[in-house]
Amino acid sequence: MTLIKSISGIRGTIGGAPGQNLTPIDAVKFAAAYGSWLKNDRNKQTYRVVIGRDARISGSMIQELVMNTLIGMGIHVIDLGLSTTPTVEVAVPMEHADGGIILTASHNPKEWNALKLLNSKGEFLNGKDGEKILEYASSAAFEFAAVDDLGSITVNNAYIDLHIEEVLALDLVDVEAIKAAQFKAVVDGVNSTGGIAIPRLLDALGVIPVELYCDPTGHFPHNPEPLKEHLGDICELVVKEKADLGIVVDPDVDRLAFIDEKGEMFGEEYTLVACADYVLSQIKGNTVSNLSSSRALRDITQKHGGTYTASAVGEVNVVQTMKDTNAVIGGEGNGGIIYPASHYGRDSLVGVALFLTHLAKGNKTVSELRASYPSYFMSKQKIALTPSLDVDQLLEKIAQKYSDEDLSTIDGVKIDFEHHWVHLRKSNTEPIIRIYTEASSQAAADRVANQMIATIKEVAGL
Repeated sequence: MTLIKSISGIRGTIGGAPGQNLTPIDAVKFAAAYGSWLKNDRNKQTYRVVIGRDARISGSMIQELVMNTLIGMGIHVIDLGLSTTPTVEVAVPMEHADGGIILTASHNPKEWNALKLLNSKGEFLNGKDGEKILEYASSAAFEFAAVDDLGSITVNNAYIDLHIEEVLALDLVDVEAIKAAQFKAVVDGVNSTGGIAIPRLLDALGVIPVELYCDPTGHFPHNPEPLKEHLGDICELVVKEKADLGIVVDPDVDRLAFIDEKGEMFGEEYTLVACADYVLSQIKGNTVSNLSSSRALRDITQKHGGTYTASAVGEVNVVQTMKDTNAVIGGEGNGGIIYPASHYGRDSLVGVALFLTHLAKGNKTVSELRASYPSYFMSKQKIALTPSLDVDQLLEKIAQKYSDEDLSTIDGVKIDFEHHWVHLRKSNTEPIIRIYTEASSQAAADRVANQMIATIKEVAGL
């Protein structure tokens, strides 16, 4: 069905033909390409790679293929087994490893899987390193180890607990305040590894967990992207259980959404806003999110006297901009929290701990906390384009048309108007332009999106 190769890894559907899907052959090929890059980049005598996976049905198969390929290259593997993306990121530097691989397709349905690649810092690879791995995969010029030089596997199942200990030790996580609040929270782990990690974290924080879909079978009970239309069950259960909140994560636990005590969505865009509000109330500093994230983060940052910067879309771009601006917190509007005091990666465990501390110290309900923030509404649309159309030229024409406005072209075209914004991006995988808008009401956001679609068609002659 689909195989997508990019600088951040390889992603595809299980089964089918090699080169067109994520088959065993493709998993071995890409693992060998990563191993080749690692050995040439690091130039050491011995190499260590941390590997963990979410609970996808194909996860065990893909992990065995990847691990044994690396062993065949003379690379030693630390096997975390069922884990989370942020846990693997934390484990890489703790193990003094040379890199890491996370086997997860994030929020994609169960037929998908992926190899996500990390460097020795436990961070996603930059564009230059990712391109090198794609070159190795394309050339298939791999060199494997002799029998006496094969790598080995060390199993370590402790890292989720070690990760939780690291979160509890963060200066801005007030464990005693959370325990005193005696919260009750419903957890939707979408039958993946969030169902392991989040309840354990809540237990350590003195929060009563009510588990929903926390059995890590890999059979997702609903679309695993944590959006409102997929979360009816937890919204009902929060009210039924008279819980203080609901906590929702995606299969690899790097996206985080909350439900208020009334069973209403807190808003995935506002996960970062709330965590940043708390952090900035304790430490003065700057923030970063990508161009498609809510303007509310900018408003909160300015309220606390900091500077907000927008990056190109993509976690690696957010992280680099955070480093460039010395940001104290950042992330993406999809519920991804990046807190440098912990590590430079989206981390739902950190997000939960910061949010609960904010809630406990503020003595507010979740709905009251949400009401305290500026209200913005987003519309996310797309428009299909003919294959012969020069999309880059089209976006350039749109930029010229709105050149008198506050304009950014670091990733597509973003136009900041006084009361709303529009972000246009070319898809890397299909002939479409993505159109994101934000305004003070849903009707206004939808109207702005429709107006921009009409403008694009007019400029493109469609």
